Amino acid sequence: MDIFAAVKNFFSSITNWESWPFKLLYAPITPVWGWYMLRSWSVWFFTPSNPKITFGGMDGEPKKEMYDLLPQHLYPATFNVLPTAGFGELKNKLENSGITYPFIVKPEVGCQGILFRKIDTEAELQHYHSKIPVEYIVQALVSYPMEVSVFYIRHPQEKKGRVTGFLHKIPLQVTGDGKDTLEALIQKHPKAQKRLGEMFSKHREHLQRVIPAGEKFMLSYAANHNRGAHFIDLKEHIDDKLVSLFDEISLRINDFFYGRYDIMCSNVEDLKNGKNFTILEYNGCGAEPNHFYDTGYTLIGAYKEILKHWKALYQICRYNSKQGIKPWPFQKGRKFLAHIKAHFKLIRKADEQMK
Repeated sequence: MDIFAAVKNFFSSITNWESWPFKLLYAPITPVWGWYMLRSWSVWFFTPSNPKITFGGMDGEPKKEMYDLLPQHLYPATFNVLPTAGFGELKNKLENSGITYPFIVKPEVGCQGILFRKIDTEAELQHYHSKIPVEYIVQALVSYPMEVSVFYIRHPQEKKGRVTGFLHKIPLQVTGDGKDTLEALIQKHPKAQKRLGEMFSKHREHLQRVIPAGEKFMLSYAANHNRGAHFIDLKEHIDDKLVSLFDEISLRINDFFYGRYDIMCSNVEDLKNGKNFTILEYNGCGAEPNHFYDTGYTLIGAYKEILKHWKALYQICRYNSKQGIKPWPFQKGRKFLAHIKAHFKLIRKADEQMK
């Protein structure tokens, strides 16, 4: 790379705020979060936001905890596996669950798509099971063609909430042209080229394969922004039907007031009509209002959107606290975060080592 290309890349990384590290992006507005702490007299002021979810869903909440609050027909067939379980025991659970290959595996407590994998064969499952150091879930692969996220907010005093963000999420992928190898397509892709080490390691067996024209090759099945997914804004589809659906779901969950649903569906209209969809998971107060990525927001516009959501979060927490749902004590929260930090360090290391 010549000096001019290096300088160009440097200035591109500075001006492209969407690719900034999380802590850098949020640093200028952290005083507002601090102000909410002071007003609440609690570091963990956010924990009353979703009382049935650990830590309000800010971090480290178990997936089983969320699924247990949902009617079973609203999420894919799922079961949990301990890393100490024998492989024979795992095979029996898989057979009894009715889940067939291919399927999805991911940590019971995860973040940012770490250790999220699609499993195609028994050999791949055995490899994953032998390497993962934490409890994980096996989940049926959903065949619906469209993944969306819905950000939902409802004040506890109200029966009707708001959908503040609605996105179509497209996982990182390339499309073949019948000429280029997968390696070349990855190097040309604007997001994949920023993750060359990960992409080359993960897809090393296919790098020299020429991808047929029009064929899509999935580079990641985790539709997360930090995993290179592309987002398409669906805000024009937010209407009373969509809001009513998530009012109904959230009221069923009981005490879910603030967070984001990740959903597979056949299409937007079917989702609005409450059919042909399944909830992959939902995230509480730690959910980012990610509809400002890839959708034309300026940095100032993104900050306004974040602050609007933080204000709603604070108002929910203040009300619930007055009803007797108090924020976590400082020491309880500190110990929990120390445990979660160690857990995330462990799974990140395992993700890097798992080929």
